Amino acid sequence: MAAAQGRLSDGAGGMDDAREKKEGDRNTAETAPLPFRAAVDALKAARLRPDIEIDPTRPPQRLAPYAYALEAAVVADDEDLADGRLVLLHDPAGHDAWQGSFRLVTLVRAELEPEMAADPLLPEVCWSWLTGALQARGLSYGEPSGTVTRASSHYFGGLAERPAASQIEIRASWTPREGLGGVPDTATHLAGWCDLLCQVAGLPPVTPGDASVVTLPQRRGPQSR
Repeated sequence: MAAAQGRLSDGAGGMDDAREKKEGDRNTAETAPLPFRAAVDALKAARLRPDIEIDPTRPPQRLAPYAYALEAAVVADDEDLADGRLVLLHDPAGHDAWQGSFRLVTLVRAELEPEMAADPLLPEVCWSWLTGALQARGLSYGEPSGTVTRASSHYFGGLAERPAASQIEIRASWTPREGLGGVPDTATHLAGWCDLLCQVAGLPPVTPGDASVVTLPQRRGPQSR
């Protein structure tokens, strides 16, 4: 299971949460509009590169009438290089801020070398990775917004032997354009999002055509799972 599960879930976990999630999933499957169900089915059927471990997780409860969420981690040699969460929101009545009835919301994060985190252009570069990943897949979208945050931790006292650690975090949302039947191409949006996740993790591009894409170098000490 993706390492993001324990860090990004809304609830505290446990049997009550699992029972509530199961009941909520059943209710959503029975009552959700057809476009939302089709969009979710496309996410479930998407084929992704083997470096990605992905699982459904409990979605946020108050952002939209209907929501579906996935958590993922980029894994190499049983180590997590990056993790993230992707949430599909749907409001059949439409949403003025979204300029549509669907919205994708994401969080992606990874550990960095401190010298990489100090690059003043890093936030702009990371944002361009998101928009570039969507454009490279030929996706049409609107109303993108988000933040790129970098943080550094330095250890003292009993923790002084630990090396300084830095992290990049991308929070973003965008409106996928709807196709036939009012259904967006969620499978391709998921593939583009996974491209971003792998890029932040420092993995090489998957096709020769992507060789010009610059990725973060792999961290010296990926997080243990």
